[in-house]
Order: sequence, then structure tokens, then C-alpha cells
Amino acid sequence: MNRMRFERKPFFPACERQRARDAPGAWRPPGQPVYSRAMPATPEQLFARFEELGIRVETHRHDPVFTVDEAKALRGLLPGGHCKNLFLRNKKEQHWLVVCEEDRQVDLRRLGDRLGAGRLSFGSSERLMRVLGVPAGSVTPFALINDVDRKVSVVLDRTMMTHELLNYHPLDNTMTTAIARDDLVRFIEACGHLPVILDLDGEEQPAGGP
Repeated sequence: MNRMRFERKPFFPACERQRARDAPGAWRPPGQPVYSRAMPATPEQLFARFEELGIRVETHRHDPVFTVDEAKALRGLLPGGHCKNLFLRNKKEQHWLVVCEEDRQVDLRRLGDRLGAGRLSFGSSERLMRVLGVPAGSVTPFALINDVDRKVSVVLDRTMMTHELLNYHPLDNTMTTAIARDDLVRFIEACGHLPVILDLDGEEQPAGGP
């Protein structure tokens, strides 16, 4: 079995940063073109965006993983919280990204009631690519970089957020990127989203809506 290869990705050499910025669909400062659904961000462009925000991350390369069980078998002793991401929709064509601990069971009917969303179901792989610009198996909160129209509401599992370090795919399921909890929130907010941190076992209703 191909074990994980550890690769720190806090900063890119200047030439790589420039290529990432010049690539089609690359992130630009306010007032300049941003990513589009037709040209979603690449992992390299994501890492360049982390640098723009001053966010340090560490990335580990591995064989492709498509399920939580595959990730568990491959990652070894990779530290931090390990997570799964649920891309959901309702009949009104509203979308949610629920990011939670990998072993958490989520009652979609109950969650839909708490969010005021009605019946929730999983979005199709075609919808996922259209809205977040990633294929099935690579769903991640980092894909919010592609949600330039802010079509997705973000829910973060409160229990997951007790971990100081969190792990997600950087738009590609052959890599796992570790990011500090507070930096995750900062990244999501920089994408124009205000995440709701919700106790998925609780009863409280989150403020606001999609």
C-alpha cells in the first residue's frame, strides 16, 4: 500500500505563485476577475490563496480515497480532526455544505427542520461540480473558493471545531491538507460565507438562513 508522503505547503516559490495567479480563473484582488464555475480553482491556486491570506497549511499526498474507511486505512497517525463533508440540497434549490467529524451520523430530516430547510437530500455529482467545482470524493470546505455566487450555506459541526487542527482534501482526493481551526473559519469568511457552528446533537435553531 502506498503510504502518505508528507509535504509542507505553507508557501510557494515565486515562480509557482506567479503561474498560479496567472492561470485562467485564478483568484485576484477585489475588483479583478475571480474564479468561475466554468473554470474552478486548482489545488495550486488554492495554496496560493492560503498564502494571500497568511494561512499556513501542511499537505500530505496519498493514493486516491473515496470513502471514510479508505481514508482511515491510508492516513496512519496523521494528527488532528478527520472530517467528512455533506453536500445537501432542498426542493427550493438551496444548498448546504455540512462539515462534521468523519464518524458522525447526521439525521437529515432533523437537520432540515433545524435549518428551516425542509427535506434535505444529497446533491448529485453533476450539481456538486456545477456549484462547488469538485468531483464526488473530493468534497471539502476549501471548494467554497469556487462558490463565487454564494449559493451554498455552510454548517460546521461544533464537536469537530473542538480540534485545533482539521484535515480536508485540497480540491483533490489524492491529498489531505491540515489547517488550523481558526484559519478554516477565516478562509471560509474570506470566500464570502458566514459559517454556522452547530451542535448536530443539540436542539437549538441556528440564527439566519441560507
